[in-house]
Amino acid sequence: MTRVLPLHPPDPPEMQARAMDNLRFIRETMEAAATFTTVSGWGTVLIGATSIGAALLSAATHSPTRWVFIWLCEACLSMAISIYTMALKARAAQLPLWSEPARKIVFSFAPPMMVGALLTLLFFERGLISLLPGVWMLLYGVAVIAAGTFSVRIVPVMGMAFMVVGVVALFAPPSWATACMAVGFGALHLFFGTMIARRHGG
Repeated sequence: MTRVLPLHPPDPPEMQARAMDNLRFIRETMEAAATFTTVSGWGTVLIGATSIGAALLSAATHSPTRWVFIWLCEACLSMAISIYTMALKARAAQLPLWSEPARKIVFSFAPPMMVGALLTLLFFERGLISLLPGVWMLLYGVAVIAAGTFSVRIVPVMGMAFMVVGVVALFAPPSWATACMAVGFGALHLFFGTMIARRHGG
């Protein structure tokens, strides 16, 4: 009886290994190019609400040191809210929080924030506190634009809005400082956070 040979002999182990390597490379490349969508819109709204509270507290004080302290506390609270709400959104969507796009966001966002911390210390020591609102919002806007390159499109737009308010605050009279902070860190976070929540699932 004549033996029938298969038309497609099985691939040798070397070819299977190469195929698996190619699939792994494609998967890692797609992950690196993916958009980080776990930015929490409602978390951003909450940051805006706490910033409005910080603006009310800082408006009631006449101590420059206490004014700076209130806003530094607000910055720490905002960071905690952002990390926590992004983790919740990533978990709900069954997505990894610490992905390649997330690492790019962190490494893009962190340098302007470090410069902001350094300038805060310098300006405080030299009595240039009136310049802090403009510098804070300009650097925050730069950080959001840089990080937003790896996020949804509305995030860089938010960064540009912060830069516009930052320019106004930088050249405005010192009496406008708290109002500019309320508009920037309060109103802009409320507005763009709502837009992100509605368009990108919370």
